[in-house]
Amino acid sequence: MGAVSYKTTSLFPKMTNVEAAFKNLHQDLLDGCKDGDQKAQFQIYKLYYKAMYNTSLRIVSDTMEAEDVMQESFLAAFEKIDTYSGIVSFGAWLKKIVINRSLDALNKRKAVFEDIELHAGIKDESHEESMRNEEIDVRVEAVKEAIERLPDGYRVILSLYLLEGYDHDEIADILKINSSTSRSQLSRAKQRLIGELKKNENY
Repeated sequence: MGAVSYKTTSLFPKMTNVEAAFKNLHQDLLDGCKDGDQKAQFQIYKLYYKAMYNTSLRIVSDTMEAEDVMQESFLAAFEKIDTYSGIVSFGAWLKKIVINRSLDALNKRKAVFEDIELHAGIKDESHEESMRNEEIDVRVEAVKEAIERLPDGYRVILSLYLLEGYDHDEIADILKINSSTSRSQLSRAKQRLIGELKKNENY
């Protein structure tokens, strides 16, 4: 990715400090952001933008769109940072914004989750449990590249589960589906991923 330009603006409202339940490593910078300090905002941006870009890229699979989503997510985060309660880390809170905006961008291009809706309510818990324990003995980069070649619906759920570390309840909340649908969809996505790896002799 090339150099990322980011301009702080006066769009960010004056914010008051709130007592955080989660003590962040860069709490002083977050306090500055809540006070509308643009230098603190830029420092937070520099600390998190690469990780947030990569999170978006894994979902939208387009470099320009991922950068747009990442930039918009920071603007949104700074605008509503007074709603950050500190119950989770700032990084986790920001990542949720990035994921939601990435999914919004994906949904604008096409109906990504049609296949998920078709299988709503199908339970595959026992099979999912065995699939969860299955080891894919390949390089991490090969797996990521194979995931990027999958259809959008499979790519999204694999990215959320394998790469971002969300559990089925969290995925269900993000994608607005039930947890059993998440499990069955993940099982099918893993099967497709294994097939993709075998096809490219990366396993």
